[in-house]
Amino acid sequence: MANPIVLVTGAAGYIGSVLVPALLGQGFSVIALDSFPRGDTALADCCASVDFAPVKGDVRDEALVKSLVAKADVIIPLAALVGAPLCKQDPLNAQTVNGDAVRMLKSFMSNQQKILYPTTNSGYGIGAKDQFCTEETPLRPLSLYGTTKVEAEKTVLADGNGISFRLATVFGMAPRMRLDLLVNDMAWRAVTDRTAVIFEGHFRRNYIHVRDVAKAFLHGIEHYEAMRGQPYNVGLSSANLSKLQLCAKIREHVPGFAYLEAPIGEDPDKRDYIVSNAKIEATGYAPDWTLDDGIRELVRGYVMLRNGRYTNI
Repeated sequence: MANPIVLVTGAAGYIGSVLVPALLGQGFSVIALDSFPRGDTALADCCASVDFAPVKGDVRDEALVKSLVAKADVIIPLAALVGAPLCKQDPLNAQTVNGDAVRMLKSFMSNQQKILYPTTNSGYGIGAKDQFCTEETPLRPLSLYGTTKVEAEKTVLADGNGISFRLATVFGMAPRMRLDLLVNDMAWRAVTDRTAVIFEGHFRRNYIHVRDVAKAFLHGIEHYEAMRGQPYNVGLSSANLSKLQLCAKIREHVPGFAYLEAPIGEDPDKRDYIVSNAKIEATGYAPDWTLDDGIRELVRGYVMLRNGRYTNI
């Protein structure tokens, strides 16, 4: 029997560069669609596998996407302009990639195909004080990024054939690294600058390691029939932390790190919420990586990196 085929769009991005090798390791064949704009080697190791098929192209190319969807048993649409700053800078592409391309892809699918979609728990916007956001909490995104992802989630779940993962703020090392994510950024500042100025340090977020995001997708494929038609928060239940608490945690691993909350000024990112991950945990999913594990990993990894290559804007 042939290996199940997984189509991953945006396959060479931060999450894809971890997910694609994980899928291959579990016996899936992977079609990896990406524009590969940086010409980097994030998926180079995957080329050793005969089950890996990279495709260079645009997720908005109707003929190409239709032909690839027809070959797939499972579709994971990672392709997106990720983050509020990038989407604000390029709103047209944000809408067409994050929203329109997902609707087009979904329209090409049959009911026998599976789709697992990554959205963001930033869709919760500003949560009620000290109340956990669950999957039933109203979505009130504060940015174009959040809005496009929330709308795409509705498309994926509309017919009951899909799973949506509302990802916490992702952290950790990856072949295609990003330093503009909060944990990664603060750890970078701690290691390289030894200082950071924090705006509105009481704002809280939830966090999840990039390898545990890949684990969530594998879990969703395995338990698709039981989980389909539903959104699931994916984060560390032990890591609903304010920015100041995050900095304190990082300082445990980088003792010379000095941080200060600015008495004036605002963070343009107004997200502030705590999140319950009980729903996905009830399906048997549990993260492997703690926040401490991830910070230690980042400290080791930053010995090798230069900042300019690893941001989205």
